[in-house]
Amino acid sequence: QVQLVESGGGLVQAGGSLRLSCAASGIIFSIRDMGWYRQAPGKQRELVATITRGGSTNYADSVKGRFTISGDNAKNTVFLEMNSLKPEDTAVYYCNFFVFTSWTSGGDYWGQGTQVTVSS
Repeated sequence: QVQLVESGGGLVQAGGSLRLSCAASGIIFSIRDMGWYRQAPGKQRELVATITRGGSTNYADSVKGRFTISGDNAKNTVFLEMNSLKPEDTAVYYCNFFVFTSWTSGGDYWGQGTQVTVSS
């Protein structure tokens, strides 16, 4: 099994910054890609940013220029640096890894979620 543990959420004023971290542990053969998603109350979960093992990144339009995703492959950890936060960024943030647990077996794993609240 694979476990993802998130940290770094909290309450911040608009314009402030937060840094989220998510570390994977367990039976990990390799990691294909890592990402962050968020879900606001009453809304569907949406993609925030993803990063491949090779370092290619993808961002939602709403966070481009404000958020930066990065990864530490050696430590199976992904980070999300969030700057210029807005009240509409308020949500529960979930990390997601696609993990291969063997040469032929892989799947999506999710963190437990961390609350980010941005006050106006």
